[in-house]
Amino acid sequence: MRILAVTACPVGIAHTYMAAENLQQAAEEMGIDIKVETQGSIGAENELTEQDIEDADGIIIASDKDISKERFAGKKLLVVGVQEGIRNPKQLIEKVHSGDVPVHQGDLKSTEQVKKEKKKNENQIYRHLMNGVSYMIPFIVVGGLLIAISLALGGNQTEGGIVIPDDSFWKHIEAIGAASFSFMVPILAGFIAVSIADRPGLVPGMVGGYIAANGSFYGSEAGAGFIGGIIAGFLAGYIALAIKKVKVPKSVQPVMPIIFIPIIATLIVGALLIFVIGAPVASIFEGLTGWLEGMQGASSIMLALILGAMIAVDMGGPFNKVAFLFGAAMIAEGNYQIMGAIAAAICIPPLGLGLATFMNKRKFNPAEKETGKASFTMGLFGITEGAIPFAAQDPLRVIPSIMVGSMTGSVIAMLGGVGDHVAHGGPIVAVLGAIDNVLMFFVAAAVGAIVTAFLVNFLKKDVIPVPSAAKGDEESIAVNDEGNAAAEPGHPTDNTVAKEPDAGKNKQEEKAVNDQKEITITKLTDILTKDLINTTLTSKTQDEAIDELTAMLDAQGIISSNEIFKQAIYARENESTTGLGMSIAIPHAKSKAVETPAVAFGISSEGIDWNSMDGSKAKLIFMIAVPEERAADDHLKILQMLSRKLMDESYREELLNVTTKGEAYKLLESVE
Repeated sequence: MRILAVTACPVGIAHTYMAAENLQQAAEEMGIDIKVETQGSIGAENELTEQDIEDADGIIIASDKDISKERFAGKKLLVVGVQEGIRNPKQLIEKVHSGDVPVHQGDLKSTEQVKKEKKKNENQIYRHLMNGVSYMIPFIVVGGLLIAISLALGGNQTEGGIVIPDDSFWKHIEAIGAASFSFMVPILAGFIAVSIADRPGLVPGMVGGYIAANGSFYGSEAGAGFIGGIIAGFLAGYIALAIKKVKVPKSVQPVMPIIFIPIIATLIVGALLIFVIGAPVASIFEGLTGWLEGMQGASSIMLALILGAMIAVDMGGPFNKVAFLFGAAMIAEGNYQIMGAIAAAICIPPLGLGLATFMNKRKFNPAEKETGKASFTMGLFGITEGAIPFAAQDPLRVIPSIMVGSMTGSVIAMLGGVGDHVAHGGPIVAVLGAIDNVLMFFVAAAVGAIVTAFLVNFLKKDVIPVPSAAKGDEESIAVNDEGNAAAEPGHPTDNTVAKEPDAGKNKQEEKAVNDQKEITITKLTDILTKDLINTTLTSKTQDEAIDELTAMLDAQGIISSNEIFKQAIYARENESTTGLGMSIAIPHAKSKAVETPAVAFGISSEGIDWNSMDGSKAKLIFMIAVPEERAADDHLKILQMLSRKLMDESYREELLNVTTKGEAYKLLESVE
């Protein structure tokens, strides 16, 4: 019997390798040949070859992210969540061995099987949205920057706006950028639908996104923008998913994903967008245009507030375009101040969000920081769409922030007499000489961007939470058996340590470990001593537990900086929880603050909420600390050692029932 497996999780660290380890161990015990491909954070390892797949009797995919299944066509394929690979490896192998697994004939069944393994508390809507956003971002960045470059280097100011001559090289560059931009909404909608319904959702999603972005289908000049694309994506995904669940004859099943589902779903989505959703959208925005035209004699401040809000709320979508077209129409009538207010508002969302990533890096993950650089650049050229990636990921905080910033800048520009003679916005227009009262234009744009940056940073939570402050500078006193007091400032003290007969020996052992920089890890106790064990954690929260375990490492000289190490721990927690379920949590970090590899172990009798995948509270908590230069060797090795042992329920029960450090250490000696 030859079985293959693929394991993966969203982050690609702990769960990926724990599932692989357990499947290999279970197969070895059952006398079954198995090869496991891991799709971890460093890419695919131990990859399955065409020959492997051809010779295989069955395949297991234990994954919480999409895995391409095309190569397994015609093979018995069992698809489950990664937790099943960790918890029930023998049952999975037995199921494949018994033949009670369907033959994979396409992607029709695989997604449904994966979704059955998802936890009830998972935010499916957010996951689908982020799938679309991740594919959309490169199109925004490429399109926006190419258009910006072409305008800067090849654009000429005219009465009708900034124009690139038709026979210019830069006209072609602008066209390439515009082509990239034109894919933005269809790609967003298409990959939202793919996340929901797998490949059958791609065509209806992309076609629906195209229709949403092109108002000509339903009589609107503006279209529905990226918000319409999101609606189209979810419509297409769930309609395709519903059609997939319809029972059809077996003879029809193979062509359902490539013919019937895409055709039927595309027709339904297209009809809904054109005849049901599109017409009301068109009438709403036509009414908005008329309303704005009727406000010209009203308060200029009120008009500036409304225009600023409309420009920012959908970043290039229908509200934005209605306001922009209104401003452009006013240029023809000799009213340049309305377009001046709009020109300032246009650049504020991308400038403000780019500035926010520079001002407070703790609020943004590495990908967002990189996007912030592109966003800021696009803002300089008046490309509001640069803000879309941030708004799509966190609309409730980002959209109000950019609206307030654009409204602020719009009002300042209106009061400052800023005029714009061309139908474009951003600092590029001022540089090219199309702005009246240039100084006030830059004041308006700068103030609006600062308001947006401060507001979004105020509203957003830290990506790397600020570790809780020390509760005081009181010295903790550890009294040894001879009555000598040793003060250790700033660290919690376990008074039982000094009372153990072999405490002095433990200190010597631990010093030897710390001095041995080139330590070879063959078992857990090579990097764990009794003084790194606490069987009675007092922490009630995750933050407190991280503080308590970090303090243990700090007290033994394992880490050089408490705060730097905790930042690395929190950064890893932000990627995904290290609460593995089954009452286990394994917070871990590779950091320049770690002097030598080590593990701190704590037991919480009541359990601590660690956002575990199965909802259980963490009672057995292992904190892994690895130096950056040794991360590749040590990180996975320690996780693999722990995974092998901790999957044994009886072993976990023994650990939970220990009462002393000595008992815990003796049990942990068997982890290798």
